[in-house]
Amino acid sequence: MTAVATAPPAGTDRRMPRAVTISAWAVPVMVLAQFALLAVVPVTIALVVALRRVRDRAVRRAAALVAVAFAIPLTVWLVRPDGAQSLSKDIHPAFVGLIVAASAVLVLTVHRTSRRLRSLPAR
Repeated sequence: MTAVATAPPAGTDRRMPRAVTISAWAVPVMVLAQFALLAVVPVTIALVVALRRVRDRAVRRAAALVAVAFAIPLTVWLVRPDGAQSLSKDIHPAFVGLIVAASAVLVLTVHRTSRRLRSLPAR
């Protein structure tokens, strides 16, 4: 006899995608550790995965907030002709605070949603 593994039906996955959780924590760490340009990777991952795989609107909005908060200083750095050699040296401390605060909102929203999803009864 052969055992066949079947995937759960679409839309029944109740776990928060790990990529969103890890990216939510990585963004503030990278920005504060002066790796702001590399932080574009977790920002993009958090936004894309949240928009595609997370049903909770609050998580999607928080991921979009992080992306916008990060995109503003990145755009300023790219457009400015006399900018510094790296984004970390050029970014204003207020934007660092804004990105860290937006990331904290995303971390808390992901945590709240994960806890709520775990407490739901199994289908």
